[in-house]
Amino acid sequence: MKDKNILITGGTGSWGNELTTQLLEKDPEKIIIFSRNEYMQVSMQRKFNNPKIKFILGDVRDEFAVNRLFYNNQIDFVFHLAAIKHVPICENQPLEVIKTNINGTNNLIENAIKYKIKKFIDVSSDKAVAPYNLYGLTKAIGEKLTIQANNLTDDTDFVCIRGGNVLGSSGSVLPLFIEQIKNFNKITITDKRMTRYFLSLSEAIDLLFQGVKNSIGGETFVMNMPSFYIKDLAELLIELYGNKNTKIEEIGIRESEKLDEILISEHEANKAYIFNNNY
Repeated sequence: MKDKNILITGGTGSWGNELTTQLLEKDPEKIIIFSRNEYMQVSMQRKFNNPKIKFILGDVRDEFAVNRLFYNNQIDFVFHLAAIKHVPICENQPLEVIKTNINGTNNLIENAIKYKIKKFIDVSSDKAVAPYNLYGLTKAIGEKLTIQANNLTDDTDFVCIRGGNVLGSSGSVLPLFIEQIKNFNKITITDKRMTRYFLSLSEAIDLLFQGVKNSIGGETFVMNMPSFYIKDLAELLIELYGNKNTKIEEIGIRESEKLDEILISEHEANKAYIFNNNY
């Protein structure tokens, strides 16, 4: 990454902040944060205060903005983090999700090919595996678009990384549960049988770097993540932040949720390769 120009789409969130921190240690020429929330950009700019970071307002679904982004910057690597992710919102506003998660991804892929960037890393989700909700469906299509793009060029390597839930990231259950304990002295969970895969923020960024370092194009890197019962996580947080009166309230599984996510489908299993103990 030394002396390279790196684009991070949707780079003002938890992943983007941590990725930027670690990329700066690798002495890049420039890190471009492309996102549509100016407040988050200003906050991040004040936090880092580093001339190597360039902030550009724009939306991945805007073809003109994406083309101008690539035309004006000699980009070497793309980390594609931008997405609409909240499952109930995705269910209720499907067209908006398709515009961002599918059309936006395709806009980036087309320009990556056009401007012959070195490597394109698409950040996917375990919800893309045997998808049940719209978010998972759009991420599955994003994976297909990304991997298939390797057939369209010899200049750019297109790679996917598939992660689970990042503990403590914006919108995740960890800060939500802590807030519920502090404000209401209870935690609401949809179903006590529900399990999810979790990884730390540093593990998530390591997964991104695996996609850069060890790929030749066409791979989907999947982390060997532990799975937890959401109920166990809630009970642990009650021990840390609650008291003897803190309760867990079961509110019923949402229409778009699975009880258990999976990392690799049965159809993918015969093509899967154990890279090392972690991936």
